[in-house]
Amino acid sequence: MIPLAFAVRLGTVALALALGGRARWCRRFAFLGSVVASLLTAAVGVSVVRTGVPRLGVLLRHDASGISFSYAVTPLSAWFLLVLAVLAIPAAVYSIGYLSHAVSKERTAFVAAGFNVLLAAVEAVFVADGVVAFLFAWEVMTLATAALVATEHETAAHRRAAYLYLAMSHVGTGCLVAGFMILASHSGSLSFSDILAGSPARGGLRDVLFALFSVGFGVKAGVIPLHIWLPEAHPAAPSSVSALMSGVLITTGIYGLFRVCVFGLGVPAWGWGVALALIGSLSAILGVLYALTQNDLKRLLAYSTIENSGIVLLGLGAATMALSSGRGDLAALGIAASLYHVLNHAVFKGLLFLGAGGVVMATGTRNLEQMGGLVKRMPWTALFFLVGAAAISGLPLLNGFVSEWLLFQALLRGFQATPTLSRLIFPVAGALMALTTALAAACFVKAFGMTFLARPRGTGAEKAHESPWTMLASQASLAGLCLVLGLAPGWVLGRLHGVMASLPGVRPMPEMVRGQFTIAPGPGRFDHLTPPLVALSLLMAVGLASALSLAARYAVRRAPTWGCGGELSARTEYTATAFSKPMMMIFSAIYRPTREVSRVGKGSPYFPSEVRYRAEIEPTFERFVYGPLNRGVLGAAERMKVIQAGSLHAYLAYVLVLGIALLLWLGGGR
Repeated sequence: MIPLAFAVRLGTVALALALGGRARWCRRFAFLGSVVASLLTAAVGVSVVRTGVPRLGVLLRHDASGISFSYAVTPLSAWFLLVLAVLAIPAAVYSIGYLSHAVSKERTAFVAAGFNVLLAAVEAVFVADGVVAFLFAWEVMTLATAALVATEHETAAHRRAAYLYLAMSHVGTGCLVAGFMILASHSGSLSFSDILAGSPARGGLRDVLFALFSVGFGVKAGVIPLHIWLPEAHPAAPSSVSALMSGVLITTGIYGLFRVCVFGLGVPAWGWGVALALIGSLSAILGVLYALTQNDLKRLLAYSTIENSGIVLLGLGAATMALSSGRGDLAALGIAASLYHVLNHAVFKGLLFLGAGGVVMATGTRNLEQMGGLVKRMPWTALFFLVGAAAISGLPLLNGFVSEWLLFQALLRGFQATPTLSRLIFPVAGALMALTTALAAACFVKAFGMTFLARPRGTGAEKAHESPWTMLASQASLAGLCLVLGLAPGWVLGRLHGVMASLPGVRPMPEMVRGQFTIAPGPGRFDHLTPPLVALSLLMAVGLASALSLAARYAVRRAPTWGCGGELSARTEYTATAFSKPMMMIFSAIYRPTREVSRVGKGSPYFPSEVRYRAEIEPTFERFVYGPLNRGVLGAAERMKVIQAGSLHAYLAYVLVLGIALLLWLGGGR
């Protein structure tokens, strides 16, 4: 079905371009074709995850050059294919209604074709079985994403976002090319089955390879400090594409870290796990801190993506440290937490981006300061967004809680069962993870409250209306998945058991799965979790409280909200800036904020007619990391301009000298 799925993608792209003049039919055929292709790849993923038997084949073979694009659907890649399909199908259905309002008719064919090209490239990344096919798919994925980010290229900010994404992506690709070429030179092959079957490199070269691949895949994963493209690109793209970028595109980087860095270079070193855990913790805590201060709804969600990417890396780092110590059982717990969170993040972040797309389409703005009161105008969108906000905050009964609970268990057990130095790292990582979870809850109280509650603060919010049914159906399906994945974790871990067993050195414990609804990190009884029992307890408590209230026959009196004697209006309600200001003051050492307060008034300064407040946080990484790097590169390029003399004789001399140097180098090698 893999070749058939790619054939459907190709045919869908051609059909979308052919129907460019008929936007309505273009949307329907392009995105229904995308659904069919995703169902085909999902069927392959389900089969491989259930049986544990890889599916191998060849997509394209060129006999003259000897180049062939082969594919291998292993249990690990099958899991990522399933994650892709879980989000790609609702996003495609959502786009049928969304593009009719959010994208001009002239660009419908472009976005529809780009959507399918992006999904095909991501699928090819997950199933590629060789360096050539992988890098080809990786570059197609990069170019398709950049094109979709620049959909509204008339806006300078969107052009800048696409350019920044391309620049960062090609730095990462350069690191990947260098790493794969080093592996190929040592193994004499370009096939993943040869170069990733335990690295032939030894000593310090393995550390160099780990660093190269970590940077190359870390750019796509959006981890700090390689994240600067992400908060720019996600808000610029159409919302259904933003959902794919946040829920799926970053998982290509996570997949690469799993496949190559941890399980492709031999037994991982202990220091690799420390590095992954450190980067993960830093990304999680800084990602949510920066999200808290954002007043752009989609930009807030983009920074939250950095946070969740860090959570996945933290689990992978814990598993890597356990593998280096020979604790395959503990590694299985970290791997389970990471892979479960990959799925959970795709579901709830896709739901949140789709909900944000409906809000932006209805109000005409992404600014939280101009929203408010949408719960009465968009009740279904508000309900689904609330489910996603609760899930991403890690509240019980929803999917985010389960994967984060597993990660906490991995960190707690790592403190007990690892060498002395690791015992310091695990509790510190656990404490940072706990702080991240609390800050995420505060962040999404802000996101939901400022968007949907109180009174409208802008004309767009006053005139907003509910989204079309195709958009709501997609959000409803993802909201339902948030609940199912949270209530039936045993079923999910049962599927993950085979994936973990296929990874070298990982020994999943059978006690982790106790039926469809119960999970436990070990053989004990204290730390097992059964979410349906928790749900039943909550329902009984609510039912008892309701029965007591009815029996008491309390009279309900409705009255206006007390406003200290004044009249409440949109001007007196909490703003997004005011909500995040206490956090900005508490974490001022990280934010390094600048504030300006100016009073406007003709009379007494004590009775101004207007007070203007402006606050900004310092772009730390842009100023202290990328700013000096950018200036250094430009300075070096300026000094090298002398080589470009404009003389044909000089250029021929350069070629001659280079040719002689290559001949001497090759001759010396013999």
